[in-house]
Amino acid sequence: MALKKYKPVTAGTRWRIGNSYAEITSDVPEKSLLEKVKSTGGRNFQGRRAMRYIGGGHKKMYRQIDFKRDKKNIPATVATIEYDPNRTAFIALLNYVDGEKRYILAPQGLEVGMTVISGDDVAPEVGNMLQLKFMPLGTNVHNIEMQPGQGGKIARSAGASSQLTNKEEKYAVLKMPSGELRKVLINCAATVGVLSNSDHNLQSMGKAGRNRWRGIRPRTRGVAMNPVDHPMGGGEGKSSGGHPRSRTGKYAKGEKTRTKHKGSNKLILQRKDGSKLPK
Repeated sequence: MALKKYKPVTAGTRWRIGNSYAEITSDVPEKSLLEKVKSTGGRNFQGRRAMRYIGGGHKKMYRQIDFKRDKKNIPATVATIEYDPNRTAFIALLNYVDGEKRYILAPQGLEVGMTVISGDDVAPEVGNMLQLKFMPLGTNVHNIEMQPGQGGKIARSAGASSQLTNKEEKYAVLKMPSGELRKVLINCAATVGVLSNSDHNLQSMGKAGRNRWRGIRPRTRGVAMNPVDHPMGGGEGKSSGGHPRSRTGKYAKGEKTRTKHKGSNKLILQRKDGSKLPK
């Protein structure tokens, strides 16, 4: 991915660092794979505001993404690489030989005209989806299933990937994007490659209006509120507000939020901070 730094022609372009979208080959999505998305404005089914700082934004359509890749042993040709407003990674439109069309998450290196396939005895090449037990150690994968046949759940954002570090009788050991070492059932499938748009986190909006186009409203700082509205509010002058915490009083830094005896703890070999869980 290539970034584009704008000349300071206006105040909004002075600090803007955008995406050049060099990989994108089409700006017209496949109509048969679109769904309507209703903008909620942060309101729940009662019409009451349940989430703050949401509202407005440009209208968009949802692209149906094939996370399961359940068309086994049927080759597909990459028709286009497209931008998806609902996610950070790019998506690829596949044309299967039987005439069906599907969107998948586009990994780095996937180009128009390439052929991808999913199945048990396919080569571990970029864009192919197969079970972890058929992959060589050291393979970078994304769109990883947590249960066989469930569809990919792990490593689906821009630039994300996990590395297959070990294979046991029942489990495969993956190094997660966070650095955590975790066991996943070896019969789970994953797509080979690192996801596209890896420099997404280096972009800079440049102006507040670009976030308004995305449906994000201005956020009020807790220290600027009154004590009745936020635990960090109140005080004389510009007071710090005490220990950073949420509106409900939950500490924002340092407190462990994971359930102590969660069932999946036994699948985690090493935390992202390098600590190992007690057996």
